[in-house]
Amino acid sequence: MIEYQNIFSSVQVVGPAEVGVPLPGNSPRTGKGVAWHLLGRFGNAQLGPIYLGPLGLASIIFGTLAINIIGFNMLAQVNWDPIQFVRQLFWLSLDPPSPAYGLSLPPLNDGGWWLMSGLFLTISIMLWWARVYTRARALGLGTHVAWAFLAAIWLFLVLGFIRPLLMGSWSEGVPFGIFSHLDWTAAFSLRYGNLFYNPFHALSIAFLYGSALIFAMHGATILAVTRFGGEREIEQIVDRGGASERAALFWRWTMGFNATMESIHRWAWWFAVLCPLTGGIGILLSGTVVDNWYLWSMKHGVVPPYPHVFGTVIDPATVIQGVKP
Repeated sequence: MIEYQNIFSSVQVVGPAEVGVPLPGNSPRTGKGVAWHLLGRFGNAQLGPIYLGPLGLASIIFGTLAINIIGFNMLAQVNWDPIQFVRQLFWLSLDPPSPAYGLSLPPLNDGGWWLMSGLFLTISIMLWWARVYTRARALGLGTHVAWAFLAAIWLFLVLGFIRPLLMGSWSEGVPFGIFSHLDWTAAFSLRYGNLFYNPFHALSIAFLYGSALIFAMHGATILAVTRFGGEREIEQIVDRGGASERAALFWRWTMGFNATMESIHRWAWWFAVLCPLTGGIGILLSGTVVDNWYLWSMKHGVVPPYPHVFGTVIDPATVIQGVKP
């Protein structure tokens, strides 16, 4: 029935702001909390109060510096015209230094700004990670969120720091820009023989699609049983004939296996975390260990060779000054 297709919150409970449990040391919160109807359509309507703390404040300062460096460099590229800045934003870019500089410190306008903004952005992200970790510990929570966040940070560091360091050049880093970032990804794949043949890239995509599927299955299941109070998970653990038991029966009937109220979140955590972990490994191996993923896959029997009608496949790395070996 249509009243049970509740993809938006139909009832919002509004009352005095909840400030949360008291923490050791009387940790200060910023703001008093307000109810925001639009947020309530998707979840809890209360916004704030927020605990920022010294780590959060330092993270915002360094992050603001990084964004300002990137933004003002892009603004300079359009002759400080705010209208053109908005119109051309998708095409503007702050690029890394040229290969000639290697790992040295280049002039500001030749990649130095990219290096500085990357440093500030990395400091900001690491400070925010420390804030996530310490807040979880202060509340007596597990640190699962922090370690999941660190998986994404791993991929970020591989792209902008670890791999350029191993390759001996900051030019291997990813530019700060929308289309330039996409162009870098396409060029990277072409340069190393198509990332589709990179097994770690394949694993990363499998975990990406898998986590999307798992989250969709879990979200749809809980929404489907909210008519039975399925969102009240604690009660559902002990209640018989309720939402959780019906949801488990549905999946057992549908595919022969069902997760528990706890294990579905473990499935989702692992799939989401393994996506950037395996992706980072695949990027890190490109150029440092494997120069051409297609030829690597041919050598190890991962893919069948092309028919002979296309001729012999030549490794581009063996071609010198246009002369075939």
